[in-house]
Amino acid sequence: MADLPSITSPMQGLSAPIDTSAATTYTDLNGLAALKRDPNSPEAISAAAQQVEALFLQMMLKSMRDASAEEDTTSNEMGMYQDMFDKQVALSISQHADLGLSRLLKRQLTAAPKPGATKLTSGLPVPTPAQFVHRVLPSIERAASELGVDPLGILAQAALETGWGQRMPRNTDGSPSHNLFGIKAGEDWTGARAPADTIEVTNGVATSHRVSFRAYASIDQSVSDFAALLKNSPRYRQVLAAGGDPAAFVARLGQSGYATDPEYANKLNQILRSDTLQSALAARTAAL
Repeated sequence: MADLPSITSPMQGLSAPIDTSAATTYTDLNGLAALKRDPNSPEAISAAAQQVEALFLQMMLKSMRDASAEEDTTSNEMGMYQDMFDKQVALSISQHADLGLSRLLKRQLTAAPKPGATKLTSGLPVPTPAQFVHRVLPSIERAASELGVDPLGILAQAALETGWGQRMPRNTDGSPSHNLFGIKAGEDWTGARAPADTIEVTNGVATSHRVSFRAYASIDQSVSDFAALLKNSPRYRQVLAAGGDPAAFVARLGQSGYATDPEYANKLNQILRSDTLQSALAARTAAL
C-alpha cells in the first residue's frame, strides 16, 4: 500500500503533527496509517508490536471458538459479528495486558537497523557479501600472512560465523562487538563481553544457550585475537599446517573441535566453493 499523503494546512502549507498513537479499534485505519509516516519512533514501534500481538490473540480466540463448537450452527451474520468482537477483544487485551509478546517484538524492532541506514548495528557496511569481504579481508590477509595460511579459509569462517556480517553478538548497549569468529569469553577473558544466544550440539542434540562472547573495539582487533588463538593453541597445529590450501584449512578446522556443529567443515567448504564468495572477491578486485 502506498504511503498516504501528509495532511497540510491550506494557510501555512506545513505538515500536520503525526499521530503515532495506537489504534483504539481494529477499524481505526487512520491510526494505523499514521504509523507509516514515522515508523521508527518509539510510539510507532510500540503500536506495531501491539497490533501483531492483537493478531496473535485473535487467532487464539478463533481457534478456541472453533475447537469448542460441536457443530456449525452459526449464521453468516452471527459469524461476522463474532469475528468483529474477537478482533476488538484481542486489540483491547494487547493494549491493557502484559503477555510478553509485545515486549519481545518491541525489543526486536528497536534493535533492527533503520531504513536508509548505511551501516548495520554490527558496525559493518550494508549487508552484501561484497561489502563484507571488502571490509574484513585486509585484516584477514594480514593475519593469514602471519600464520602462513591462505586467507580464504579464514574469510569463509568469518562469513559463516556472522552470516556475511549480518549476525554477530552485540554489546548490551547495542554497539558492535566486532566478533567475527564466534569466540566465547571464558573466565580468562578480561575484555568486554557481549551476551548472545548460540546453538551447541552435544551427543547429536542441538540446544540453545545464552553465553558471553568476546567483544572487540575493531575488526582488526577481532582478527588479531583469532590469529593469536590459532597460533598459541596446540589444538590448531594441524590447521595451520594446511598452509596455502584453504580446503585443507577448513577441513582440519572442523576436525579440531573449534565448533560443536558436526557439519561445520562442510558448511565452511560450501562457502569456500560458492559463487557468492567468488563474486564478492571479484567485486573487491574490480574496486581496487
